[in-house]
Amino acid sequence: MRPSMQALRPWTRLIRFLGKDGKIHHGEPVGPLSWPKAGSDLSANAGKLSLSAKLIAGDIYSSSENKVTETVVEVDRLLSPLAHVPSFRCIGLNYAKHAAETNMPIPKYPILFMKPAGALQDPFKPVVVPEIAENKQADWESELAVVIGKKCKNVKEEEALQYVLGYTVGNDISTRKWQGSNLGSGQWCFSKSFDTFAPLGPSLVSPALIPDPNKLRIQSRVNGVSMQDSSTADMIFNVPRLIAFLSQSTTLMPGDVILTGTPEGVGFKRDPPIYLQHGDHVVCEIEHIGELHNTIAYESKFSERTDQK
Repeated sequence: MRPSMQALRPWTRLIRFLGKDGKIHHGEPVGPLSWPKAGSDLSANAGKLSLSAKLIAGDIYSSSENKVTETVVEVDRLLSPLAHVPSFRCIGLNYAKHAAETNMPIPKYPILFMKPAGALQDPFKPVVVPEIAENKQADWESELAVVIGKKCKNVKEEEALQYVLGYTVGNDISTRKWQGSNLGSGQWCFSKSFDTFAPLGPSLVSPALIPDPNKLRIQSRVNGVSMQDSSTADMIFNVPRLIAFLSQSTTLMPGDVILTGTPEGVGFKRDPPIYLQHGDHVVCEIEHIGELHNTIAYESKFSERTDQK
């Protein structure tokens, strides 16, 4: 049995942030993470926190060459815990109750689709819905995001969690008309891959604090109204099974993210359907990890179209 990554990792909660010193850092939060009240804030001040962190020095992916220092820096703005994601591997229909609400059969194997690196977005930054998808189709999907910590291939299911760097919260933003038959003829990748359509955050939590990722409450709220409230125990294929399946004859790299699927409660299956509107505030929350806040911005109404990353 290989030693787990966590046995050699000094941090338990990692944030990436712009400090008040003007530099971008990794750090371990000092005290609990606290958030501004939900609101439709598209301004440059969105996401400013009252928070400090002890700086983490070294390569966060290294099992030995990083440490939590005693240097404390005040946080000016929270960023995605990952600066870059080589690939997003996303799983469709991976919650039994979500499959039921969509009237789809339980998959025999995990259903895989991908998102590009450019879909990554920070907490509190706007998710920008493109003009071609502003016609009542943008939807939320709260998801457990698994971050791979070291290069691996053909992983055995019983050893899979040893390759996990940590867990964070993701929102698999989706445009349903492009995803379905109305516009896209079933284009899952195109419908979910626009810039900013994969927010991650607020922090990366080590496996030491989450020994079983399939025993977590998972929720979403839109403008303060509960939309999803379930458990990762409802996954059809649990996290070890997903890592083993995805690594078959395929190399997973450090920083790769697996979005593990969403529970029931998505907008397009409500009666009547609910779609995300310009200015809506979306919160995705997972037990022991935290809240991921983002505001929805329609491209045709959004003036700050550059430098959103």
